[in-house]
Amino acid sequence: MCRRRCDIAKTMLEGKHIILGITGSIAAYKAAVLCRLLVRAGAEVRVLMTPVAKRFITPLTMATLSKNPVFTEFFDPENGAWNSHVSLGEWADCLLIAPATANTMAKMAGGIADNLLLTTYLSARSQTVVAPAMDLDMYAHPATQSAMDVLRSRGVKFIEPAEGELASGLSGKGRMAEPEDIVAFVDELLTEKKKSLTGLRFMVTAGATEEPIDPVRFVTNRSTGKMGCAIADELLARGGQVTIVCGRTNVELPAGAEVVEALSAEQMYRAAAAAFERADAGIMCAAVADYAPAEVADTKIKKHDGEMLLRMRRTPDIAASLGAVKGSRLLVGFALETDSEMDNARGKLERKNLDFIVLNSLRDKGAGFGTDTNKITLLDRSSAESLPLMSKRDAAKAIVDKIEKLITAQGDASTALGR
Repeated sequence: MCRRRCDIAKTMLEGKHIILGITGSIAAYKAAVLCRLLVRAGAEVRVLMTPVAKRFITPLTMATLSKNPVFTEFFDPENGAWNSHVSLGEWADCLLIAPATANTMAKMAGGIADNLLLTTYLSARSQTVVAPAMDLDMYAHPATQSAMDVLRSRGVKFIEPAEGELASGLSGKGRMAEPEDIVAFVDELLTEKKKSLTGLRFMVTAGATEEPIDPVRFVTNRSTGKMGCAIADELLARGGQVTIVCGRTNVELPAGAEVVEALSAEQMYRAAAAAFERADAGIMCAAVADYAPAEVADTKIKKHDGEMLLRMRRTPDIAASLGAVKGSRLLVGFALETDSEMDNARGKLERKNLDFIVLNSLRDKGAGFGTDTNKITLLDRSSAESLPLMSKRDAAKAIVDKIEKLITAQGDASTALGR
């Protein structure tokens, strides 16, 4: 992570026109650092501030850092000059609103244009990127989430807020993403990426399986699907064709992927096997139940005196089954361990005939289910690369980097053998 942040000054934002919109949030203090990083990355930045934003950070500060006048009103009060939101919208390569309050996002979704930033948003032809910042309950409120869903459907990109201590004193999701991460996101969005995996097909499993007990109850686990979806996103970004076989998830599924729903382990086995037949590689990221109830009741099981025993049966080992037939195709597994991590992961690597395995330990703070971060080790038969705690987005990049490296090596070997 540190290496990536140090490289921000060398990004490819040279000559890009970015409007930085600042709204009335305590996180507006981060906009100063964000503006400096954008300028250092080579972008030309023009700052638009809502009237309330001026209470948190001054236009003078932002004008100094952006090296351009700051726009806050429709008219210049000194000479009556018109600040044209149309011209600003045409000028921009990206409209970046950071921080974005619940109020501003609701107005954007509703088409309300009562300040210069909002009228510019409605006039902009460029990509709009939003970095929300607010208290955790405001962020989780259905009204806020509904507004964000509307904006996503219109093509607005969101940089998810982080979890942590908030201005209210509470702790939860709502902190604006760090300026370095926002710059990296914008850089990726505006840079024409090399489509290094074009023509290759990938099967990714994601999420948790559900094994029914009766019509209203099931056995499951805490997987959210975040890691699998992040991997699918990265494969798509590099030009790959992706089929995502998903169990229960609580994240937005990747746009552009073929989605096959498979809630039980048996369903996932059949769907993954079918998708793997036409794939060049499989990434087994789903948390699949090892056991399922041996019998499923047709009606709801009623409470009664004494204990209830639930007899379980083994479910199909999907990774091992695909490993037995993979041939020259690439197969990546995942291991989530609580003890003897390396030994258990190496055992899975061998038994299931995987090319490499991604090891997570629940003993590492910030790793595992439900978090926005992960701490992984990439383990193959000859090496183990332990990575620091990073976002699941960055972890996905590291995993796909290794996949791409192995695919390239296979191609070079085939060429050398004259195949």
